[in-house]
Amino acid sequence: MTKHTLMAAAALCLACDAMAGRPLTIDDADPVEAGGFEIEAGAAYEHDRDCDHWDFPVGLAFGMIGGGEIGIGFGGQFEERTRVLENCTEEKERVDGIGDLTLSFKWRFIESCPLGVRHALAPTVKFPTADEGKELGSGRTDYDFAWIASRSLGDRASVHMNVGYSWIGGPDDDVIRWGAALDFQILDALQWVGEVFAEKQLSEGSDAVWRYNTGFRWSADDSLTLDMAAGSGISGDEPDIAATLGLTWAFGFPTEGKKEQGEE
Repeated sequence: MTKHTLMAAAALCLACDAMAGRPLTIDDADPVEAGGFEIEAGAAYEHDRDCDHWDFPVGLAFGMIGGGEIGIGFGGQFEERTRVLENCTEEKERVDGIGDLTLSFKWRFIESCPLGVRHALAPTVKFPTADEGKELGSGRTDYDFAWIASRSLGDRASVHMNVGYSWIGGPDDDVIRWGAALDFQILDALQWVGEVFAEKQLSEGSDAVWRYNTGFRWSADDSLTLDMAAGSGISGDEPDIAATLGLTWAFGFPTEGKKEQGEE
């Protein structure tokens, strides 16, 4: 896995490290309820032909009055890389360290347009706390800005769309990204989720990279949700296998009513 690939992957995660619709990369337009908190924690694994990568992200979000949410994300990471030496032998290299610190904000500026779509804007700043020398981060302060749209499809399903731009290091490393997700309430406590998303590095000759994920959310009660998902690359230089497992815990003193069905 090259350094540029790592930075592109970091760009894709900029808008979801602090808080997102676990276990997906695609976010929803609905902030945490005003006065409430959400903690997300999990483990993620990616494998390709020359690298195994583990992430252990933790995020905290707080719901603000007026349809806003502020979040902070952090965590640790570990990699086992395979390098081919000049004599054609392989060498294993293991590196670990903390991840980058992210601060994010989500503002749902339209609760329902004439088409029934909820719209939000989500800027994120990533601070370079990860070790650039170990190729675990870009070593620079990066920025991301995303437009998010969500729409309920009846009482049991919702669709979500994201379009974003990430400023990663220098101009040749900037990334545009887009994708869509669908969730469906199978049972009162069980929800299926799936997504297809892509990113394109803006350096000359770069192609769009496509991925998919699918999984489930299980609500143990009104405050605790467990999740799991797995996926892979569709095209481009992407991991052969990706999987995640985690939880979301909601608590606090919401000043608004419960979210409508289909809002997450």
